[in-house]
Amino acid sequence: AKADGMLDFTAPAASVEFAGYAAQARIVHVIGTTGCSTEDDAKIAAAARHATIVKSGNMSLGVNLLAVLVEQAAKALDPEDFDIEILEMHHRHKVDAPSGTALLLGEAAAKGRGIDLADNSVKVRDGHTGVRKAGFIGFATLRGGSVVGDHSVILAGTGERITLSHHAEDRAIFARGAVKAALWARGKKPGLYSMRDVLGLS
Repeated sequence: AKADGMLDFTAPAASVEFAGYAAQARIVHVIGTTGCSTEDDAKIAAAARHATIVKSGNMSLGVNLLAVLVEQAAKALDPEDFDIEILEMHHRHKVDAPSGTALLLGEAAAKGRGIDLADNSVKVRDGHTGVRKAGFIGFATLRGGSVVGDHSVILAGTGERITLSHHAEDRAIFARGAVKAALWARGKKPGLYSMRDVLGLS
């Protein structure tokens, strides 16, 4: 029997290989895998010339709405006045850091500020780091226990602080989002889409 598509929450190397299969079969490929390198992403984008691919660092509908709010907040608040820090916590078995969701939120903040995340972020702090650079986006990673996924984006100003948060309590939210993405992508022309496209938020 011929498949209409595949839902993929595996590992970067596997997702790249599956994207190739999806391109050959001209089917839908929903990718929830995190930890992909720039090279992996380029191969997935190449496969999207022939496959309809929806890729997101998080398939949760709530997280993707949060990303839109983060982008709006980052755009509205001057980087000279508000620092952005992203805090995430996951279970002890997670192997990549920062999480794909934290990076998705970081990209949203960077987009809001019109900057490139790779050149304007700090993912590790240790020892004497000097003062915080204005406009940079910081990341902090926690691992422990059985936490499904907690993410907070903190916009810290002088005398006030805004925190935008999402707490995943059940992994079923990722499956529901992935199924929604697959149904949305069915019949769409080949290309690389995101959950923002699925939710009509792009």
